[in-house]
Amino acid sequence: MNPIVIAHRGACAYLPEHTLPCVAAAHALGADYIEQDIVLSRDGVPMVLHDIYLESTTDVAQQFPERGRDDGRFYAIDFDLTELKSLSVHERVDPQAHPVFDGRFPVVDLQLRIPTLSEEIILIEGLNKSRGMSTGYYIEMKSPAFHTAAGLDIAKSTIKVLETAQLHYENAPIFFQCFDPETLRYLKHDLQSPLPLIQLVGDNSWEEPPGVDFDLMRSASGLDNVATYADGIGPWVPQLFEADGVTPSQLVGAAHARGLLVHAYTLRADSLEGQFKTFEALHRGVFLDAGIDGVFSDFPDITREFIGSHFNQGGISS
Repeated sequence: MNPIVIAHRGACAYLPEHTLPCVAAAHALGADYIEQDIVLSRDGVPMVLHDIYLESTTDVAQQFPERGRDDGRFYAIDFDLTELKSLSVHERVDPQAHPVFDGRFPVVDLQLRIPTLSEEIILIEGLNKSRGMSTGYYIEMKSPAFHTAAGLDIAKSTIKVLETAQLHYENAPIFFQCFDPETLRYLKHDLQSPLPLIQLVGDNSWEEPPGVDFDLMRSASGLDNVATYADGIGPWVPQLFEADGVTPSQLVGAAHARGLLVHAYTLRADSLEGQFKTFEALHRGVFLDAGIDGVFSDFPDITREFIGSHFNQGGISS
């Protein structure tokens, strides 16, 4: 089978991330799956938002200046659904309010809203019907321990939405992903979710989640352990290569030997990983040299075009 294209936060190279127009664009640009990052509102509603805080992508500091915590951040979990829906979503900015990616959509107020997971499902299912497509969902539960400490169960809340939409069943077009292995075990063993589970692999320097040793996770014994509860791994693109940034590491082969899928993150034409000089070269590196099964891309159209040009249904084309 061809590698899959996962639209990272929607088609976020072209429109503000995780907004409904961004999702619609990802659908139109040919993504196989569209990513949904999930955080919960104060009243337990699954919202599609990359961060557990709000100031990087919304006007929360202007609308609710008094609601920041002592660290200066505005947390989604401190706001109920109605309040979150009053916020306007814009292109991602850094702490100085500068755009993170200068060449992307301008930081303007289009009155875009944070979607709920339910709203995003309605949109994608509607587009699947009207366009004759079967685009799927790639759902990440953000900071589960943070939500648990606030008395909320992000896994149960997410599954409830999927059950209501009649999408929580074996072979549904959905992956669950998480950096926290305990959450994936909880999904598999306690909640008995039939959906495939992907263990995201971070870098130890990120300390997220605390106490998880991702270096050990990438070792032979670590991958053996992952294979007991997950169906695949989601490595950071630099982990696919040796220190020179271009020679494939042993990670993909080791994962495949244990029956694990490999869906890497993230391809960006305006922020190349490793030592690759062009976006084309980066695509060649991850697909043709490293041999991954899928990738998160900010530019799903370009990634789709590469796969169409270099693979056929049975594998790599001549």
